[in-house]
Amino acid sequence: MSRRNHTTELGCIAGEDLTHVGAGKEGWLVDNPNLLVSLDTHSLALANRSLILILNWSQSISARPDPNARRTVRIRPDLSPIESEYISAVEWLVFDDDVRVLAVGTSCGYLLIFSLHGRLIHRQIVNPGKILKIRVRGIKQDLTQDTSSEEVCVVMPGVVARFEGSDIKNMLQRWFQEAHSQFWDQDYNETFEDDSVNSFTTLPYQLWNVSKYGLCADAAITGLMPPPLMEIPSSLRYYCAVTIGDDAVISAFRLSVDKSRSLVGAILSKVVPATFSTIASFSKLLWRSDQTNTKKPEAKSQPFARASPLTCLKDHPRKGEKLTLSPSGTLAAITDSLGRILLLDTQALIVVRLWKGYREASCLFVEMLASKDKDKAAYNLHSKSDYCLCLAIHAPRKGIVEIWQMRTGPRLLTIPCPKGSKILQPTYRFSSAASQSSSSSYVPLEVFFLNGDSGQISVLNRFLH
Repeated sequence: MSRRNHTTELGCIAGEDLTHVGAGKEGWLVDNPNLLVSLDTHSLALANRSLILILNWSQSISARPDPNARRTVRIRPDLSPIESEYISAVEWLVFDDDVRVLAVGTSCGYLLIFSLHGRLIHRQIVNPGKILKIRVRGIKQDLTQDTSSEEVCVVMPGVVARFEGSDIKNMLQRWFQEAHSQFWDQDYNETFEDDSVNSFTTLPYQLWNVSKYGLCADAAITGLMPPPLMEIPSSLRYYCAVTIGDDAVISAFRLSVDKSRSLVGAILSKVVPATFSTIASFSKLLWRSDQTNTKKPEAKSQPFARASPLTCLKDHPRKGEKLTLSPSGTLAAITDSLGRILLLDTQALIVVRLWKGYREASCLFVEMLASKDKDKAAYNLHSKSDYCLCLAIHAPRKGIVEIWQMRTGPRLLTIPCPKGSKILQPTYRFSSAASQSSSSSYVPLEVFFLNGDSGQISVLNRFLH
C-alpha cells in the first residue's frame, strides 16, 4: 500500500537574492538566530539585522496572474548607527481589499510600516527598548455582546503595547489615497518619499509595564476579562495578558484601559494629525525646498497604564521561550528551556496539558477537517463547525511534526519534516464589515512548511482521513 502524503507543494522561493540573508549553506534558515521570517498567503518576508527581502510566491486573491509574482523587493530601513539599531521583528498586516503592508520592529523601539514596493509609510516610537514580537489578531470587544475588534500587539522586554486595527487601517487608507492622487507628479513623489519622515502622524495606542516578575521573552494579550471583584462599575475595560520569561515561566496580568474617551479628544486625535500631515504635504509641493532635515524626531515615551499582576509560575531553572495563542485566545502553547510544552487555559490561568521531550520545539495552532464529506470538499463549503482545533508541534531534533487534537485529544498525525525546515502560519487577516456578513466558506488556520535547503513551500492538508 502506498504511503499517504499529508502535505501539498505550493512553490519554491529558491533564487540568488536569498544569498543576502545567508542562503547557500545547509541549515541557513534555522541556524541563524537573527533571521526573521513572516509568511502571508502571497508573500514571504525574510529579514536579517539590516535588510528585508520580500518574495512573492502566489497569485492574488482574485486568482488573476500577478505581474510581480517573481519580483523580489529589498528594503534597507534607515537605522541609527550610533545606537547600533537593528531589525528585531517583522509581521504582515493584511486587509480584505488585498492591501498588504509589512510591519517592522527595531531594537530601539520603533514601529515601521512599509509598502510592498519598499516605501516607508509610517514610523513611530513605541517605547525605548527592543521590539521582540508583533502580533496581529481579532478579539471580542465586549464580554456581553458578540462584537469584535482587531488589534496589533507589540511585545518588548517587560512592556506590552496595543494598537487598534481600525486606527492602522484608516492611516493606511489615507496614505494610499494620497500616494495614488500624486503618483503622476514624479518630483512630488521624490520629495514625498525623502521627507515623509517629518510628517508622520502618531497612531494612538495603550502601553503597559508587565515587568513585575521580570523581563519577558514573549507575551500576548489573550482577550477581554471581567473587572476585579467588588469594583464599582466604571469606564475601564480590562484585558488579560500572559507573559513568559527567564524569571517566571508564566505570568498573567490584568491590563486596564479607559474606554470612555471624550468626543473632543477623539476628534483631536484623528483630525489634528491628518490636518498637519496635509499642510506639510502641501508646503513641500509649493516650496520644493532642497534642504533636507536629516534629524529624526525625538523619541517620546508614553506613560504606562495600570497593569495588575494576577499570578505567576516560577520553577528555576526552567525558562519560558515561545508562546503561541489559539484563534479565540482561550489556549496558549508555551515551550520552555527543559524541552516541555505547556498548554495553558488563559481564562482559568491553569495548565491543562503537558508534553515532555520536545527541546527546541515550536508550536502552531491549526484547524483540521474531521469529517469525510467529499461533496463539501469538492465545492469548499465547509463551515467552522466542520473543523477541530489541533496543535502542530515541530520537533526538529526528531525531524517530525506531530498534530494533537485539543484540548485532551490524541495524537492524530506524525509527519516527517526535513532538517533545516520551519513551520509557518499566515498572519491574521483584517476583515471588513462586508466580509464578516458574507456567507462564504470558512477559512481555517493552516500550517505551512518552508524547507530552507530546497526552497520548497508546502501546506499541511486539511483532511485527517
